[in-house]
Amino acid sequence: MSESVEVPTTAFELSFIGGILVLLVGILVAVVGSALTFFLGGIGGWIGLPGMLWGILIIACAVMMRNRPNEHVLWGILIVAFSFMSWFGAFGGFAIGFLLSLIGGALGITWKPSAVAQLVQRPVMRICPSCGRVIDPDVKFCPHCGKALP
Repeated sequence: MSESVEVPTTAFELSFIGGILVLLVGILVAVVGSALTFFLGGIGGWIGLPGMLWGILIIACAVMMRNRPNEHVLWGILIVAFSFMSWFGAFGGFAIGFLLSLIGGALGITWKPSAVAQLVQRPVMRICPSCGRVIDPDVKFCPHCGKALP
């Protein structure tokens, strides 16, 4: 029987969609920049590369926030930082990608699992395999018999 773990779904979805928009605008900027500077060897295409990078990083952080909900604050902070950086090279995903990823990152930072999910994820009691008494789930040694706990 597998237990479901609560994840910051709304934060993930907004950040993911915002990252896709930033990535797409970064690609568009690269294509347009290359086309406009075709006779100069397409050097204008380099302008969109940072935008594509920010979009990929926002998407990766959104996926990590969904897969590792215990680290939601870290991934939310990174999403917010990359969303601000998306103005360089992707014009913030025409501002829509910026706003979606900014809101998603902020929701990721402030997300709290429900009380029921916290109880499911943390065991309420534990039994010492040596003496059979009920002990606190966080101790490393049994307070009754002194044996090391697995």
